Amino acid sequence: MKSNSVYTVEPLKLDRYSLNFYEALFHNANGYIGIRYDLEEGVPQEYNLIPSQYINGFYDTLEVKHPEYLHGFTQEKEIIVNIADNQGIKLYLGDEVFSMFKGTVLESRLSVDMGRGVTIREVKWQSEKGKIIRLKITRMASFYQLPLFTIDYEVEPVNFSGPVSFESTHNRQVCNYHNPDDPRTASEFLQLTTPLSCEVKEDGTSVEYRTKRSNLSVASCVSHSLFGKHEEEISAKDYQGSSLLKTEAKEGETIRLVKYAVYCDSLRYKNCRGQAEEEIKKAKSVTMDFLYERQENYLKEYWENCSVDIEGDDELDLAVKYNLYQLIQAVGKDRHSNISPKGLSGDGYEGHYFWDAEMYIQPFFTITNPAISKSLIAYRHTTLQMAKENAALVGHKKGALYPWRTITGRECSGYFPAGRAQYHINGAVAYSIINYYLATKDLEFVLEKGAEVLFETARLWLDTGNFHEGKFMLNTVTGPDEYTCLVNNNYYTNALAKYHLEWAVKLYKKLGVYDDFIKIKEKIALSEDEIEEFSRAAACMYLPYDEKLGINPQDDSFLQKKKWDIAKIPQEKFPLLLHYHPLHIYRHQICKQADTVLAHFILEDMQSEETMRNSFLYYEKITTHDSSLSKAIFSIMAARLNMEKKASAYFGESAKLDLLDLQGNTIDGVHIANMGGSFLTIVYGFAGFRLKEEGISFAPMLPKGWQGYRFEVCYEDSRIQVQVTEQECVFELEKGTPKRIRVYGRDYLLEDVLVIERNSSR
Repeated sequence: MKSNSVYTVEPLKLDRYSLNFYEALFHNANGYIGIRYDLEEGVPQEYNLIPSQYINGFYDTLEVKHPEYLHGFTQEKEIIVNIADNQGIKLYLGDEVFSMFKGTVLESRLSVDMGRGVTIREVKWQSEKGKIIRLKITRMASFYQLPLFTIDYEVEPVNFSGPVSFESTHNRQVCNYHNPDDPRTASEFLQLTTPLSCEVKEDGTSVEYRTKRSNLSVASCVSHSLFGKHEEEISAKDYQGSSLLKTEAKEGETIRLVKYAVYCDSLRYKNCRGQAEEEIKKAKSVTMDFLYERQENYLKEYWENCSVDIEGDDELDLAVKYNLYQLIQAVGKDRHSNISPKGLSGDGYEGHYFWDAEMYIQPFFTITNPAISKSLIAYRHTTLQMAKENAALVGHKKGALYPWRTITGRECSGYFPAGRAQYHINGAVAYSIINYYLATKDLEFVLEKGAEVLFETARLWLDTGNFHEGKFMLNTVTGPDEYTCLVNNNYYTNALAKYHLEWAVKLYKKLGVYDDFIKIKEKIALSEDEIEEFSRAAACMYLPYDEKLGINPQDDSFLQKKKWDIAKIPQEKFPLLLHYHPLHIYRHQICKQADTVLAHFILEDMQSEETMRNSFLYYEKITTHDSSLSKAIFSIMAARLNMEKKASAYFGESAKLDLLDLQGNTIDGVHIANMGGSFLTIVYGFAGFRLKEEGISFAPMLPKGWQGYRFEVCYEDSRIQVQVTEQECVFELEKGTPKRIRVYGRDYLLEDVLVIERNSSR
């Protein structure tokens, strides 16, 4: 990994918007816990900021109210819970308190170090009475010890000596962020937990509380280490913990306080309180240097598998690294969790998991860290029974229908036209399993966790669709484009269903060599006749095509609708879903995001080059990109179609979306799926990488202004580094056995290093 791995804001802005922005941009997470970046000393009350911290998969439930309730509507949804706030530390210099809003901030910067896995705030500050201090505050969510969050607080008195004290808080009184004007966040003020206990334990405090409806418990423990001679007073009152630590400062000598906070929940631990107490002991049994070393080692291995370097555009290079760092911070590390569109950086989408995980994020992990993809597939396997219940609820006699929005596996979407009707999520789950197999050839894991999911979801296509005039049709579904709902034969859905059914047949045959497969077939009553129906439906799948335009219509009725000139829509009316009634949007040829274009990316062999080009140009004119998922896909397809200028422009906006807050809602949490898309754009777009049954292939191009780029991919037992320069493409087998690869349509055996002249025309 290059040294360009630290993102810094300097100086800090202290307006409400900026502090909200920093909360998301500089949050700390490790896939289990996530802590938004709130200033330890606090902010003025009128800023109305809500310190927020989360556990992946830890939730409460809320009633979904329908004025007109019909059968099968979602009656209860899950929502991620804001857990105890352990960020508070007030610093007193004698009778003065440090605050960025008092005295004079002489210097300030906030950084995230993606090689070390920490955020660092550095401040030089002068009090109203003239005392000057330097602060360095390092925060870490540990990858080595997942329940652990630390604040390493260093104070250097520059021009004075005297008493210094720290007041550290352990606050259970927290609530979830809400915004009644945005359907992507909670619409009401929510405090979702009730206290069970709060105690002083040895050298810290322990708080346990429970969710109000889901009856899940969580315990948090806080303890401190203040180096040097000091006094400490610990108290617990009204279910709030507090520690007051006093010491004497000497001019020029650094005072160091380390705050340890751990979180353990009852989903994962039988005795979450006892486990939290053990986790605190574990953390304090080693030095912070040890914990930092383990953090750095974890990330070193991560970056060895997935680092992307762009030569010639340092700003873009840093943006991509920031995005890849957020992916490892966000992704769940066990079967109880997955990865939310906002990761663990905010309340956006209420912590729900979507199809984004399978289509934008999992492809990244599958070819860089396949063990994480296994964990994500295991989560879907764990929730399969709920997917079967969901299918039955909406009238299906067989099969499984994975939910549009969920935490535990239950459908949480209250608006079915743009939610539950998105049957393509079944195809996304299947696609992730197929991709995992293609990258690893790990049939044993597919047998263990993937097969049952693959066949139960494939069954649903047969029950959803029907044969008509020799074609297999899928009616009344919603594709990825949520501005076009409840349609017949959405191209993306039909194409993905075809691919899903074809692979269900292939894997049925491949898994037949395993004795344990007989048990799976018996368990789900899977027959040869059903497999033949899969094959027949796939072969007869209807894929809409318009001969006059030479494109794939998004669905049967899409081209019948009137057009809406995007250029004439006032900028303040975007995103459209917040300003226009759904029916008004649905009646127009206008797209929120890539739909058919996405299908052409992932399933390019189903259409000719000309059809994909015509479709791209057609949909480009009518797509608003109101979804963060859109521009990465347009960039990939522009690269695929040799539209280098467009590919670069779309990529630049996608890669920097959060760092520049291009959609104006990063405060709700960063856009994790888009971040996965930035990797896919470089690897699948510019480098032309493809992962198919016949093997892997590349067709690299070099965007204008770049001197070169390099990345790694994992394939089967090997890791391959790809480096693209103005003159050549270099493929290096970094580890593993030799591999056959295809470059610019020619086959090669990669045994060590392979150098190929770059083909500018692809």
